[in-house]
This record gives sequence, C-alpha cells and structure tokens, in this order.
Amino acid sequence: MAVNVTHIEEALAGHKPRRKLLRQVLKRSAVAMILRDRGDETDLLMIKRAEHEGDPWSGHMAFPGGRMEPEDRHGLDVARRETREEIGHELDASTCIGRLSDIMTHPQLRRRPMVVSPYLFRLEQDTQFEPNYEVDEVVWIPVSFLMESDNRDTLTWRRSGAAFTLPCYRYQGREIWGLSLMMLDELLGILGFRNRA
Repeated sequence: MAVNVTHIEEALAGHKPRRKLLRQVLKRSAVAMILRDRGDETDLLMIKRAEHEGDPWSGHMAFPGGRMEPEDRHGLDVARRETREEIGHELDASTCIGRLSDIMTHPQLRRRPMVVSPYLFRLEQDTQFEPNYEVDEVVWIPVSFLMESDNRDTLTWRRSGAAFTLPCYRYQGREIWGLSLMMLDELLGILGFRNRA
C-alpha cells in the first residue's frame, strides 16, 4: 500500500502519543522527522552524525534534533531550532503534522536518562540543506523501504564486553537502529505496518 504525506497526517490525527511522567524533571530533547512527497514516493529525512570522540551517538543515523535549551519554550521549538542549526533549514511551526510518543534514553555511563520527543513535519518544497559540523550527510529514506519487512535485519552492538543482537534497517550501507528505529516502528504501527525483527 502506497502512502503520502497527507495519508500520514490523517493517521497521526487519530494518534494519542504517550508522554513520559518524568518529562518535567528530566533533561529533554526533541527531533524533527521531515517528510516529503516525491512523485509516487514519500521520503523521510535522516542525518548521519559526524564522528566525535566522547559522543555516544557519533556516526549514527538519526533525525535532526538535540537537547532543550533555556530559550526553548517546548519540544517543538527544540526540533525546529536543532534542524536550523544542524542542516540549515527553517521549519515553520505550521508544517508540523503531528508527534509521536516520548522515548526515554538509556543512561550512558554517568549521564542521566533523557526524554526525547519526536515531531513530524511536511516539507512543502525542495530545499538545499547546509549541514553543520555535527552532520556528515543528509539522506532521504523512502517510506516504502521501511514498510518492506524483508528490509529488516539485525546488527551486533557491543558494550562493556557484552554483545547484543538488535534489530535494524540497512539502507545503502547505513544502519538505522536504536532510538531512531523505535520512532520509525511507532510511525509504521500508526500506518498499520508492523515490521519488527
């Protein structure tokens, strides 16, 4: 079944995202999941993070986003500001078509958990992105690729001497997993698809 951004927006209208009870006392962050229609295809924008020592998400596929700053009034402000800073694109609040449930990060070493809020946006016209030092590349992923269960795979993640097998997508040599995959799975579930490895 083909979907377009209007179909996704309609599906999101009936969705009630879950909000973490601890969101008021924990550090907060937000991401922007940007969609565009391209002919008969709908694409979702992702970034590949630049490699930086000490960054737990270094080199990962992700959505533009980051931590809430004092000047941010709410998560929507965070998603818009971080998109402007990371890829040089100004998202108008009116192009936000919905949001997904809050996700809690797992503590990294001495870091406390953080609540991440994903917001979805419609890109209404093609634009040239200007990635900053945090971003290696901007990649458009076809939503149809994500809907195809044969495109699900697994990867081995190593931490503290242990190896874990985790679900992922592999798209043109890039691995999509972790928090980003959790967000994608919720979106696919809203659209009626359940692709879980």
